[in-house]
Amino acid sequence: MYHIRVRAGALIIENDAVLLVEFQDENGLHYNLPAGGVERGESLVEAVKREALEEAGVEVEVGPIAFVHEIAPHLQKNISLTSPHQVSIIFECKRINDSFQLCPTSADENQTGVKWIPLSHLSRIILYPNITQHIIEYANHRRPFNLIEEHTLSYE
Repeated sequence: MYHIRVRAGALIIENDAVLLVEFQDENGLHYNLPAGGVERGESLVEAVKREALEEAGVEVEVGPIAFVHEIAPHLQKNISLTSPHQVSIIFECKRINDSFQLCPTSADENQTGVKWIPLSHLSRIILYPNITQHIIEYANHRRPFNLIEEHTLSYE
């Protein structure tokens, strides 16, 4: 059976800045959106809320899907074929009650911070994956698409 790893992430934009998680590891200094794998028994929305709290220390209200990102190792030259095929669903999120902690609840061992990066400075940092242009486009045009959750549909 072929498995695709499903990830969920939060795109939090306020005052023309995006909230990013900072890392320092063998790849050097780089940033990511708060995101991670969806766990068994967890919905996409639940995963986004958990990841935002664990990685960025923020409680969020999950909005529409901003974009979907796929990593298909067999189509990329710079990724090992042993790397998992991944699909990341990135949701527009808003902080609840201006929540923000400098110490996330479950920071990665290589995580060095959580920072608001101005959209105008995104091209100056290393962002993995390199979705800088997609973030800027989304911030400028806000063309979301909705997640249809089966459990919310009525068949009556």
